[in-house]
Parts: sequence; C-alpha cells; structure tokens
Amino acid sequence: MNTLLSLLTLAALSCTPAAHAGALVDISVIDRDTGTGLTTHAREGKLYVAGTPGHRYSVRIANRVGARVLAVLSVDGVNAISGETANPEQTGYVLDAYQSTEVNGWRKNMSEVAQFNFTALDNSYAARTGRPNNVGVIGVAVFREKPLFWREGKIADAPLADRYAPAAKSSAAGAPAPASAPAESAEAQAGAARDEPAQAAGNATRADALAYSKQHRESKDESLGTGHGAREVSQVTYTNFDRASAQPNEVVSIWYDSYNNLVARGVILVPRPIAREPQPFPQQFVPDPAS
Repeated sequence: MNTLLSLLTLAALSCTPAAHAGALVDISVIDRDTGTGLTTHAREGKLYVAGTPGHRYSVRIANRVGARVLAVLSVDGVNAISGETANPEQTGYVLDAYQSTEVNGWRKNMSEVAQFNFTALDNSYAARTGRPNNVGVIGVAVFREKPLFWREGKIADAPLADRYAPAAKSSAAGAPAPASAPAESAEAQAGAARDEPAQAAGNATRADALAYSKQHRESKDESLGTGHGAREVSQVTYTNFDRASAQPNEVVSIWYDSYNNLVARGVILVPRPIAREPQPFPQQFVPDPAS
C-alpha cells in the first residue's frame, strides 16, 4: 500500500534532548528560530515543553530499531499529513532503520509544507478549522512493519536490497499508511518524576521569596497552539508499508504551552530565593530608605 517517504535524512540525534525515549522511536521538539531542542519537564506522567510565541518549530522523530517503522504524527489532534482529525489508522511517515527526520509543518503536497509555529490558541490551525479541543499536544503512533515471508525461488533468491521498494539511501520519513481498525491512543509514559526545584543562593528575606512566588503564579499567558505558517520546500515520495498490526505498537506524546503558563500550572518549578530567618543585626549602619 502506498506511503510517503521523505527525501531528507538527518544525522542521529546529537546534542538535542529527546522529548521522549520510547521503545521504538524518540521524539523531540526543535525551536527552529534558535536551533535548539526544547527542554522537557515531567509532571504527573506527562512530558511538557515550553514554546515561544511566534517561533517556528519542528518535530524530530528518530527510529531506535533496526527495521522500518511507520510514525503517524498528530499535532493538536490533527493528522500532520492529511489534515484529518487524527486517528492511528491514518497516513504517517516511514523511517528506515535507525534513521531520523524533522517534520517542519503541515503537508500541503509532495514538495511543500506549511510551517509549524507557536501561536495563540485561537489562531491555531486546529481552532481555525473548528477543532480546538485537543490543542497543545503532539503525538506519534508507531507501527512495526509486517515481516517478509521467505519463499524458495522468490524472496530467498533476491538480493536484500531488492526485497523492499527502492528508497534513496539519504532519506527517512513520511507516509499514508494502510487503513486498519481504529485503535485507542495511549498517553506516553514519562520516565522521570517531576523535577526537583533548584535553590538560588542569596540574602533574600522571607518577604522577597513570597513576592517572587506570587509574581510567577500571576504571570500567565494565553494558551499556545500550532499555527499554519508560511510554505517551504519539503520533498517526499511514495513507498510501500504493511503494518504488522492494526493497533500501534507504541504511542509517544508531548504536551506544550508557554513558559509562564507551565510555571503557573506547576509544571516548571522556578528557582526561588531562600527564605532566611530574620537577623537582628543584618548590617552596621542605617541605610537610606528606598525612594
């Protein structure tokens, strides 16, 4: 059955932090305006990243196994290739063994995507197409490929390179996959427990610490979504992929919002000044009052 295969192959994940290390694939979110991978924060079994409004981003998917996999990418509950309300049975991206790819946007045709960018929820592609309920999460449903059966005089006599549809050696990713029975999506299992708060050294008083905490609780932004940005070149072609099962072998997910919102929700624990015991003689002379 027809699937898409991206013509872009990326090196293995180098210094980019993996958003989720699954058994089959790793996913991470890359801020394309800074060129850095977004740091992940764990809370209550989920992983989060903080996006910057207006910045473009990509979803990097890395195949961890020595066989091809199909990755069905959902952004805000929308299939990133077809634009349908996301379901694991839909089209996705095919990655060769140990290959990785960056998906930069909503696929418009075989040679272009509309860039992913962080924007206000009301301006997100999902909200603008009447589907705002799942804005703020990126998910990948992963399928293994059905194994080939060895038959004398056919597969067994064919060179290994001829047993699959031809694909450029420098490529990894993309794909409409065969229709199968709908499968329930399972939230990604986050490995780490919530981060421990860092403690900043200093001579702040107890009042300073309380004021600092209140300031961060009250600075909340409008929720983020993923916009339908400018078009850019992204070449893909078709390949064949038969799923080994109707249900995904793995589902990995990562949630996102603005930094201030994640702080306000307690996902990101910011450093706070240490509240010290009041001291009767903090200094020797009387300072001028603050103007």
